[in-house]
Amino acid sequence: MQIINHIHFRNLQGDLFGGLTTAIVSLPLALAFGVASGAGPVAGLYGAVCVGFFAALFGGTPTLISEPTGPMTVITTSVIASLVATDPDNGLAMAFTVVMLAGIFQILFGIFKLGKYVTLMPYSVISGFMSGIGVILVILQIAPFLGQRAPKGGVLGTVTSLPTLLANINPAAAILGGLTLAIIFLWPRKLKRYAPPQLVALIVGTLASLMLFPDADIPRIGEIPMGLPTLRMPTFTPGLITTMIVDAAMLGMLGCIDTLLTAVIADSLTRTEHDSNKELIGQGIGNLVSGLCGGLPGAGATMGTVVNIQTGARTALSGLTRAAILLIVVLWAAQYTRAIPMAVLAGIALKVGLDILDWSFLKRSHKVSTRGSIIMYGVLLLTVFVDLIVAVGVGVFIANILTIERLSELHSQEVKVISDTDDDVVLNDEEKRLLDEANGRVQLFYLSGPMIFGVSKAIARQHNALGDCDALVMDLSDVPHMGVTASLEIENAIRDAVDKGRQVYLVGAAGKVKRRLEKLGVFNLLPHDHLFTDRTDALRMAVSTVSSYPKGLSHRSIS
Repeated sequence: MQIINHIHFRNLQGDLFGGLTTAIVSLPLALAFGVASGAGPVAGLYGAVCVGFFAALFGGTPTLISEPTGPMTVITTSVIASLVATDPDNGLAMAFTVVMLAGIFQILFGIFKLGKYVTLMPYSVISGFMSGIGVILVILQIAPFLGQRAPKGGVLGTVTSLPTLLANINPAAAILGGLTLAIIFLWPRKLKRYAPPQLVALIVGTLASLMLFPDADIPRIGEIPMGLPTLRMPTFTPGLITTMIVDAAMLGMLGCIDTLLTAVIADSLTRTEHDSNKELIGQGIGNLVSGLCGGLPGAGATMGTVVNIQTGARTALSGLTRAAILLIVVLWAAQYTRAIPMAVLAGIALKVGLDILDWSFLKRSHKVSTRGSIIMYGVLLLTVFVDLIVAVGVGVFIANILTIERLSELHSQEVKVISDTDDDVVLNDEEKRLLDEANGRVQLFYLSGPMIFGVSKAIARQHNALGDCDALVMDLSDVPHMGVTASLEIENAIRDAVDKGRQVYLVGAAGKVKRRLEKLGVFNLLPHDHLFTDRTDALRMAVSTVSSYPKGLSHRSIS
């Protein structure tokens, strides 16, 4: 596997312009996410630089732009608040350690080639989770948008404090916040390529605050330390190690999902194919370095990636250029950001939260699937008011149970006992003649499709419904996979038939199905000449055998 991402200089102008444009787009978002997280604006800038550079250098999607995103910021905000509340002295350091651990998890996901499995999650769960994160991000911006300090208690604290927040609104800050949203929403589409609305809103909002409200008490971003970051060494508290590992796994998994979904969008725009496992390794390295530098975690950013591609970028050189430009801002230009009003940054972050909401599915989920809609809204509410991990866990569990139930119903229809030619199974002319000739004394037990554990009940039901026959032909020719539970049920059916003196003929057991039945000892229950690869041969022998003795008396009974 190639270590460095796909870089060449044949598209130098497009890559450099893409890097410059995405840096301009990323700057206000990085500041807004840094403030929203509680780690400070510089943490957002460090995250944009570190994750953006190393993910571009070692990733597997040439045009992907990686930076702190809304979903990652929401989880980071929760982690920081929880750890700081538990341990005020070391909480922030432990939060950055969680970011490092999340990066390590992502690297391991990539090394063990789990990339293709990361996004194998029901859309209703992903939609509910992402929409819930969007709601959280919006709610958390209400206080700074109104010019006030965020109340304690996160989402619930903000919701319960709404009357107080509205009663003590800072008019100047609220006007600036509203101006920010108006610019972002109303900015002409044609101008977005040349002047991102977030940057325009940042500049106009800051200038308006200085010119229109020079004496107003408006919360501002304040001084940002310039220069290279101080390295943050991993910090652990024995009682919080388990919590930190769980938070890191959740953060790493969300970063993987966010990134790979964006990589798919990049593929569709560039008509290329990303390397998901390599991308996860690159993202993991970026987040590991970001945590060491005191930066926010990041992931593939949809807006930045689309802008990057639309401005002509085709290789990872654009991502490296973007990171270099943002590093210059951190080293020499951070002093010019201190006058930015917090309400302006809150307006920018609030718009991101609204964009995260899956409006398309929210509006029509009830038309597509009632069950899917219930799961989606349930995950959304759990995400907002209970816990992110609980929301995903419960959502995936319920969705998978419903899926297994549906698959079991479908596959159960392919378990049939056939005693004549009227059943819905394709039989050749000779097989029809043999079954008619047997006159019910030979029955065909036909199974097809994957025999997952949910089908075991159908096997047992059909087995119990067997009529009074002398021979049973069990056809597994169309079974590509058989789970342990279904295999045990097949064993029970064969053993019961043998115990009742019926002749049992097994057809078509091959590959993994055959090996599983061998390990269960099923073949020891049958004579060697009762194993067939062709159903017609098995029926021919069964009919010949039962024709040699009176009805109701098996070969075993009269021997």
